[in-house]
Amino acid sequence: MLNVLWLIFGGGIVLAVSYGIAALICFVLVITIPFGVASLRLAVYSLWPFGRTLVPKPGAGVASGLANVLWVVLAGWWLALSHIVAGIALCVTIIGIPFGIANFKLVPAAFWPLGREVVGTP
Repeated sequence: MLNVLWLIFGGGIVLAVSYGIAALICFVLVITIPFGVASLRLAVYSLWPFGRTLVPKPGAGVASGLANVLWVVLAGWWLALSHIVAGIALCVTIIGIPFGIANFKLVPAAFWPLGREVVGTP
């Protein structure tokens, strides 16, 4: 139920569309295709954040760590900052607290997306 309300009131659709646009831009620039894949992963995760979490991918190596550093410099800190601001704004009201917490849960995903995967919580 929270995921449906998240789509309408929490900004899930807007987040997913913005991550999708970023993915398309990354796919056009051939060298940034791994960032496009990460953006698509974030788009899907931002559509349905409740009941899912982000865990480290077992096969991720040093290359994903180095690419994450580049991601942080180019886009990650902007995305993380926008999630923090939106989370604080949503936590002002009692009804918005779960949506604010969901935005705070998206901060590490936006900041360090490569070498991680989205899984359902038990």
